[in-house]
Amino acid sequence: YPIEDLAEKSTFLEVAYLLMHGELPKREELHSFVDSIRRHTMLHEDFKKFFNALPKDAHPMAACAASVGALATFYPDSLEPDDPRQRAISLHRLIAKLPTLASYAYKHSIGQPFMYPDNRLSYVGNFLHMMFATPCEEYVVNPVIDRALDRIFVLHADHEQNCSTSAVRSVGSSQVDPYSAVSAGIGALYGPLHGGANEAVLKMLRRIGTVENIPAFMEGVKAGDERLMGFGHRVYKNFDPRATIIKKACDDVFEVTGVNPLLAIAVELEKIALQDEYFVKRKLYPNVDFYSGLIYEALGMPADMFTVLFAIGRTSGWVAQWREMLDDKDQKISRPRQVYIGADERNYVEIGSR
Repeated sequence: YPIEDLAEKSTFLEVAYLLMHGELPKREELHSFVDSIRRHTMLHEDFKKFFNALPKDAHPMAACAASVGALATFYPDSLEPDDPRQRAISLHRLIAKLPTLASYAYKHSIGQPFMYPDNRLSYVGNFLHMMFATPCEEYVVNPVIDRALDRIFVLHADHEQNCSTSAVRSVGSSQVDPYSAVSAGIGALYGPLHGGANEAVLKMLRRIGTVENIPAFMEGVKAGDERLMGFGHRVYKNFDPRATIIKKACDDVFEVTGVNPLLAIAVELEKIALQDEYFVKRKLYPNVDFYSGLIYEALGMPADMFTVLFAIGRTSGWVAQWREMLDDKDQKISRPRQVYIGADERNYVEIGSR
């Protein structure tokens, strides 16, 4: 299915079902799937103790990696990968609980009480509520923002054998439980070369400062003194189709929140990169990360939560890949081969004679 169609017409949970089952759900199937996700949004009450044991300045991605791994200790009833029922429960739990775990990591970092899920809300609306509501002040979810973030989750749901997806499959090939495999994926995504690109874009835009400074910055890029973040992709040698969708979501969100002043710099950067022969020749087109950070910031998300949002969307792809791998009868444990290029055979030398 074209990603443009899914982003415009579908929802994140419908796409999650598609990834896991290979077909778009019928109405009854989608209703049953969404209902199951809602029933699994709550965390064991002892997770409060788990998060309170972490330092206040713990990075939310590190907290999420640790807490997802800990799910295996809280839910020992669904650890057997070969049991279809246990497998389904685990995968539903992972998709359902990631937003709750992410909100707990955020609330702990700012010293606010944890918020319970409100299953009357949508998947994204529930996450926003747990992030920004407090026991003394309700958070009303704007439907435009709900839809925009849901669309972003669709765009991030799955994307080839990237570093984190490969990590999930490699660890999962040992037939460990899916919580441990997804925890490995979060650890891989935590790396700045993988999940931190949108935060790097914001840092770049702030460093540029004004539209007037862009020409000098671009000359610095050409000279190798600056890096143009959010442009180019290992897979897309032409325009990243997700970038166009993200840009439209940007416009929708800014109508509600007000325009981020960094947008003018981003638009001008894109304009120059699409016209300047230096960038066109190198096929440096905007990618999905170029505008997503601007949206996250407009929603009030702190920069260290950006990669966590990526993880929430990508979990659907991770669990689908994990499930697909287990269903492959030819799948063996991952064991990459390496070529030894070190010293030839040597004799041991006593320490006093070295």
